[in-house]
Amino acid sequence: MHLISNFCKMRKTFLIAAAFLGIVQLMAQQPTTMIMKLANGAALRTDVSEVERITFADTVYTLNSDGLRILEADELCWPEDRLLPFFLPPATVRSLDMSAAKLSDEERVMFCTLQGIVNRSRPRILLFNHNEEPRSTWPTAHGLRTASIPTTSPYNLVKLFQEEIRGLVLYSNKLSEHYSNLAITIAGLERLLPVTAEVRGKLVAAGLDFPVVEDLTPLTMSTALAVYTYLYDNYWSRCNHRLLISERPTIPYVHDIGAACGSASVWLDPRNANERSLLDKMLKDMTPGRDFVLGWYPEERSGVGEATKYGLSTVPADFFENTTVYTSVQKAVKIPPVPKRPKLENKVYASVYISDGDNIQYCQHAMAKIFEQGGRGKMPMNWTISPALADLAPMMLNYYYGKASSSDCFVSGPSGLGYAMPYDAHNSRYYAPSTSSKTITPYTQLTQRYLEKSGLRVVTIWDDVSSSQRKVYADNCPYLYGLTINDWERQSGRLTTKIQSGRLPIAVQYPCYASGADVITDFFNRDIKNFKGGEPMFVTGQATVWDAGPDKLVALKEKLDALSPGNVNIVRADHWFSYFNEAHHLPFNLTLLQGMEITSSPAKTQVKYAADGSPSEGYIWISKTADSEGWVQLDFQEVYEISRYVVRHAEAAGLDPELNSRDFIVETSLDGESWVTAGTHTGNIAAVTDVTIAPVEARYVRLRVLNGGVDGFVRIGDIEVYGAH
Repeated sequence: MHLISNFCKMRKTFLIAAAFLGIVQLMAQQPTTMIMKLANGAALRTDVSEVERITFADTVYTLNSDGLRILEADELCWPEDRLLPFFLPPATVRSLDMSAAKLSDEERVMFCTLQGIVNRSRPRILLFNHNEEPRSTWPTAHGLRTASIPTTSPYNLVKLFQEEIRGLVLYSNKLSEHYSNLAITIAGLERLLPVTAEVRGKLVAAGLDFPVVEDLTPLTMSTALAVYTYLYDNYWSRCNHRLLISERPTIPYVHDIGAACGSASVWLDPRNANERSLLDKMLKDMTPGRDFVLGWYPEERSGVGEATKYGLSTVPADFFENTTVYTSVQKAVKIPPVPKRPKLENKVYASVYISDGDNIQYCQHAMAKIFEQGGRGKMPMNWTISPALADLAPMMLNYYYGKASSSDCFVSGPSGLGYAMPYDAHNSRYYAPSTSSKTITPYTQLTQRYLEKSGLRVVTIWDDVSSSQRKVYADNCPYLYGLTINDWERQSGRLTTKIQSGRLPIAVQYPCYASGADVITDFFNRDIKNFKGGEPMFVTGQATVWDAGPDKLVALKEKLDALSPGNVNIVRADHWFSYFNEAHHLPFNLTLLQGMEITSSPAKTQVKYAADGSPSEGYIWISKTADSEGWVQLDFQEVYEISRYVVRHAEAAGLDPELNSRDFIVETSLDGESWVTAGTHTGNIAAVTDVTIAPVEARYVRLRVLNGGVDGFVRIGDIEVYGAH
């Protein structure tokens, strides 16, 4: 019954006898679909956006004055395959500019905790802390209706929701700032506000005299280790272990999602042996491939590396705002079509990556400004971004995708779903075991799900991977076109590009984290000066966004052309790996070829949508007649050795799984007349069909659907065909 209680106030009302309720489930590819299964086997499916209220015939819950169920931290709807719980879509949200209100750090911590407690029932509070992007950017992108709280009377926000707060947890930071994190942890579990004596006085002055439920001021611990040991001994067992907040105690930002989820908030330094030991006890209780750390660490590499040891990723988010609001606007990521590429030539192919997109606070703040620079779109650039946004804030991905030009390619920051560090080149240390896949396998499986969900085909790894780790990526991430690793010039000799499992290139960023176009030019020239024109050459490098944004990177066009006039092509990362594989006689996605011709049976939508690189709604091929049959044919103009095909069905676009094609045949042909069956599929229920076949020579590939979706129409989100010369 706790699962269903998350849906308390939408458009329809359901009255359910609690004794008959069996399961309430939210489908991973269908985040807006609710399925109620009753004990008698009956099932009811409805769109969440149509639900007004769910009540129980024989159960009474605590409601606020609006009739909204007040949820506790252990009552969230949190499917196993989601990073965060489902929250109700927001109606009107009350916004407060905490910077303009000149609130202290302790006040901001209290307000962010209030936000999490209130928003777990339904998002109704939006808080502004940062000042980089315009205030309207993300509320507008998420379609929010806002009503602002005057900055002269910020405590009016607490008054609006006082009935949902049980009381206070009183603390003092005089002995240690870490009492703030302890108080925040307790507050989320108990539905309390964390306050110092000074903040409590301001509440009382505003007419809000809450009782002190937990008083931490008598405690005498004075070190981080002592405070968090107390937290571990007394509260850790009650916290959820799916999300750990690692945040400096005086920074308020992500505490809304921590309080909403009942997560522990800590700030432990792995460079200190005793603090590392305590952190390890917490990380051991978390599940690789499902759970993650949100926030940051006292020191980057030791913190990220420690989580990596346990197969856990860190989603850097130390200044990310309003997670509980933006995760509640669950829309499918609208992946744009991928531009086709010209034929491979004996040229130098260069690709440049922009750093730091793994940090979602950068995606929310700095990137929103940098993306507006005039240099963007003037040459191909690869923007690192976090696939975790597909759950945490999918409309942020849609915002950038919607603004992107055909020269903007998005790739995953290090090293997939969240920041992980398999190998630390600065300290010559493997964090993920180099010979075992027990931790890295679930991490790469999680990465695969979110790469496909967010449309990212390349992962930038910090810093390197062993041969066994490369294989784990190849085995578990079929969506990938390639990986990049960092050459920090800390080893004897340069790193070299590797090919894993006969299909996946691991390319070297040389340079990595470069401070400008001149540095990249200098490094690239170490290879370009030897270019003879007899075969293609490939160079790739990474620029630090803080020193070399789009306006500075565009200088590369002229600088590289000067090194070898007329011979250097700067390309997108997906095209770069496509060219690389073709040049090395490895399988590549033939549907990226500019000369490919595509035809189909009569359709409602453009035939190009069947193989345009996007499975998203709006780019789906749909048959014209409701007879459950249809076909699409691809002509690659040349003969290739076909070894794999991928079909993304309606569900991959976020549509109902019942609209997936159920029975279909994939065929190959040399002449377009005589056809050979490559694969026969019956009773399909999967969102994606990904099949490797014995290599067969063919120029044509045809998909024939014999039994489409439940409504009789055939829908094809996207087709990929892999072949080599």
